Amino acid sequence: MNTGLDKSQHELEQLHKQILACRLCRDKFGFEPRPFVWGKANAKIMQISQAPSLRVHRSGKPFDDVSGQRLRQWYGIDEAQFYDQSQFYITSIAHCYPGKTRRGTDRHPPVSCARLWLEREIRLVHNEIFIIIGSVAARYFYQDRDFTSLVFDNHLMLRNKPAMVLPHPSPANWHWLAAHKDFETQVLPGVRQIIHRTLNE
Repeated sequence: MNTGLDKSQHELEQLHKQILACRLCRDKFGFEPRPFVWGKANAKIMQISQAPSLRVHRSGKPFDDVSGQRLRQWYGIDEAQFYDQSQFYITSIAHCYPGKTRRGTDRHPPVSCARLWLEREIRLVHNEIFIIIGSVAARYFYQDRDFTSLVFDNHLMLRNKPAMVLPHPSPANWHWLAAHKDFETQVLPGVRQIIHRTLNE
């Protein structure tokens, strides 16, 4: 029995209850927040993105949208693997859908959410690698680095563990993907290899 892992899982479950009950941004958003949590303390991969989309806000299931379909294609895995909470711990800078700006784009997630909840999740999950999704999440962890250089960096570390930074798979991110077509040929094969090796250990 791994008593350290058991303790982390218990503490993580208590943390999840706190996150799900959080309504600190109700007035800021102008609607009832719906926090999400997904994963267990023994998850091999911790994936951190920006914030849930409107569809995820409604379904309560992370990456339950077109972005998630593309992401799983990038990883070369199926839904069962992606949503296995002992394989993937899926979280984000903000745990709630933040709403839209006047221009119709998603609001940036409140960094206070990451400081309050995400940092505690990181301490409790015994993941082997990190996957950081999108420039907003990357900026939180790598403030002084150019986003594109992070995506093409094969030697990233985060909290003393190997890490990968990926562009957001949203269709709205077509401009970056069109400008960096070598992402699919130079980065994705290595991403798939690392993910498959980690999941199959």
